[in-house]
Amino acid sequence: MDEALLRTLTPTVIGVLVRRGADFAAAEDAVQEALVEALRVWADDPPRDAKGWLVTVAWRKFLDAARADSSRRRREELVEGEPAPGPGEAVDDTLQLYFLCAHPSLTPASAVALTLRAVGGLTTRQIAQAYLVPEATMAQRISRAKRTVSSVRFNQPGDVATVLRVLYLVFNEGYSGDVDLAAEAIRLTRQLAAKTEHEEVAGLLALMLLHHARRPARTGPDGRLVSLAEQDRSLWDTCLIAEGVDILQAALARDRLGEFQAQAAIAALHADARTAEETDWVQIVEWYDELVRLTGNPVARLNRAVAVGEADGPRAGLAALADLDPSLPRYAAAAAYLHERDGDLATAARLYAEAARSAPNIPELDHLTRQAARLNAQLRGGTAT
Repeated sequence: MDEALLRTLTPTVIGVLVRRGADFAAAEDAVQEALVEALRVWADDPPRDAKGWLVTVAWRKFLDAARADSSRRRREELVEGEPAPGPGEAVDDTLQLYFLCAHPSLTPASAVALTLRAVGGLTTRQIAQAYLVPEATMAQRISRAKRTVSSVRFNQPGDVATVLRVLYLVFNEGYSGDVDLAAEAIRLTRQLAAKTEHEEVAGLLALMLLHHARRPARTGPDGRLVSLAEQDRSLWDTCLIAEGVDILQAALARDRLGEFQAQAAIAALHADARTAEETDWVQIVEWYDELVRLTGNPVARLNRAVAVGEADGPRAGLAALADLDPSLPRYAAAAAYLHERDGDLATAARLYAEAARSAPNIPELDHLTRQAARLNAQLRGGTAT
């Protein structure tokens, strides 16, 4: 197959979809899926009209995604923007769809990717960012998952652990990304918690509630991101915090620790501090040690390094950071923060600018750019906002 031809045709096909009414991001996503399909079938059955084939398949992919997104939005309209405390309402078919997409014939990673795309409404790019893999790799993974389940009967639902992973990623995208799915993720996790005594379900629900409680303080009136240390803690939702802590304590009492419980414990320690200065960083490091032991997750190790910097000083944090891969998302931002704490403003400014160039969304880009500008102004003897 002529892959150079595919690369040449890609902008043209995206342009056709945009002219037909697709927004650019959705068109790009649909064309990516069409390219994966082309790589699969053209070797044995090349089309006479490559451009026409790509347009037809990409447009069909776009329509499928648009219908899935429309269905998701209708489900979201059934819930209010903020999750009400207490048990969830009677289970609707959305949670069942999550279980069905987590089919036993799929690997957990493929099941999560497929569910996020088909039910959660996330784009391939958003899912790839969550998994720390290239977008093309994720597109191929989703395409393979679709082919795998296309000939099976959905009468064997997947396991709880896979569904929890999906809900966690959906919540994270709603909490920090440009698609508001956080309340829907909480709603579904409440339903799951009402159906099972699984301690990690409780841990995930507690984690979501504790993070969501801080949401009103995460941005200022001008829409700028506000760091945790600078947030107005009077804006935090104390009812959600109390509910999250109660759920977490009940889960921990079962003495079957899992990663979501450990993450929730870290969030609870942040929520318990009346001021940033009162944060119990020593305990937070201990919980990160548990989280790293449970998962080996490099992002957890990155966050642990920052916590070590708070507990034992910035140089200890930088030493912990030195063991990690600099290509990790937000590595440069963490290093910038620790260098600033250590008084090395020039290095911190450079790293903030580097972090801004790879920021996953506009609010983070703006925040990191302003951090770099602030330090550069200090180095020049001026001021910056």
